[in-house]
Amino acid sequence: MPAWLDEIVSEDTLLLPGHTACAGCGPAINIRHVLGGLTAAAPESKIVLVVPASCWTIIAGVFPVNAFGVSVHLTPFASAAAEASGIKAAMRLRGIEDSTVVVWGGDGSTADIGFSGVSAAAERNEDIIYVLNDNEAYMNTGVQKSGATPEGAWTTTTPAGATRTGQKKDLARIMAAHGIPYVATLALGSVPMLRDFRAKVTRAAEVEGFRFLHILGGCPPGWRYPTAQTTELARLAVESHYFPLCECDHGEWRITVRPKHPLPVGDFLETQGRFSHLAPGEIDSIQTHVDERWDALAGLETS
Repeated sequence: MPAWLDEIVSEDTLLLPGHTACAGCGPAINIRHVLGGLTAAAPESKIVLVVPASCWTIIAGVFPVNAFGVSVHLTPFASAAAEASGIKAAMRLRGIEDSTVVVWGGDGSTADIGFSGVSAAAERNEDIIYVLNDNEAYMNTGVQKSGATPEGAWTTTTPAGATRTGQKKDLARIMAAHGIPYVATLALGSVPMLRDFRAKVTRAAEVEGFRFLHILGGCPPGWRYPTAQTTELARLAVESHYFPLCECDHGEWRITVRPKHPLPVGDFLETQGRFSHLAPGEIDSIQTHVDERWDALAGLETS
């Protein structure tokens, strides 16, 4: 068994059985690999997980219950980055230098309500890892539009006939513009994507300063797809260029997974009920924007 796969098999205590995530929850898969990758990269490090208001404040459990094998702090929507900064400072004051403080925030708390705190922590280059768990809407409160909701998508606040106009915020490039040491996008849908995912988590563990991981996480009830299709949707998102996998390591941009035969974005959109109302012309428009974003990203590559 390859070493990286052996590490995954031994990570069962990081996200415990019996948690309350929905069947097919993409972030439930993602968070296990984030925590597992950090543990494998720094086995002696003390991991503290900071979770702002989201599905995951429910999934984590109510004290004294904890769905994780690490310490967890639950925070209001807007204060996760500030609390994580304070926890890291407090650990240092106590002489604990081997701590890894991780924010697990949704797109609402990251792109919208808590963005000022995220931006401020990035500007200060706080020594924390900020993970954007992106399921592209406010799922815990009923599937309302967020700044990360894609164009044309149905949500309860952008219903069919008045769906999301404009494009989702490009959080990876926005955070890279802060000059932070490391930014990466991640998704789990195939073995190459898993290797890419774990390599980026490992890299984040190695770097000091503010690190930002933007992870796509499918939501069956919010995206309206069968629960068994979560990893397949992630694969389609990457292979259609809908969600490019890239990193910016100390200012150096690189596309890390480059599909040999890119799929039309319609192959990704047609798998989800939230896009079922789209007309062919609207899909063509989304394809144009996907192509433009890919070309812009490719233009950033420095090698």
